[in-house]
Amino acid sequence: MNSKLDEIDRKLIAILQKDGRRSFKDISEETGIPASSVRYRVQRLEETGTLQIVGVANPLRIGFDRLAMIGLKCEMGKARDVCEALSKLPETSYVVLTTGPYDVMVEVVCRDVAHYTELLHDRLPKQDGIVGAETFFVLEAYKLAYGWGVGDDPPVSGSPS
Repeated sequence: MNSKLDEIDRKLIAILQKDGRRSFKDISEETGIPASSVRYRVQRLEETGTLQIVGVANPLRIGFDRLAMIGLKCEMGKARDVCEALSKLPETSYVVLTTGPYDVMVEVVCRDVAHYTELLHDRLPKQDGIVGAETFFVLEAYKLAYGWGVGDDPPVSGSPS
């Protein structure tokens, strides 16, 4: 569900993207918005699926040795079903419906080559609708970020606000 964001929502999201552990009181003091309003708005953003506050770790630094992007070709009309199914796998961190040479792009995080091989050769082929795959190993991660500047950048001229 997409909810319309106002400037206060955007400001709260921007603050929490920088530090998701900030207290409502601290945010209130920074913004001048009452803490009860901050709490209500953050809860609403979470309930609508607009905001999720999580701790993000670099998988390469916590024992996961294999990150990969996988481009998938799907049977006509099956790409959305493939996205839904792959979204439920614990190894997937990013699943998107795309245009271009691949119908679906998936980022997976695996413990090691054996884990990745099992996923790629045993489980992915069993997913209904996948007809082909091309894989791309991540050798080094230079940026793993989840902040998109919702409060910092003005809208581009001509774009919806």
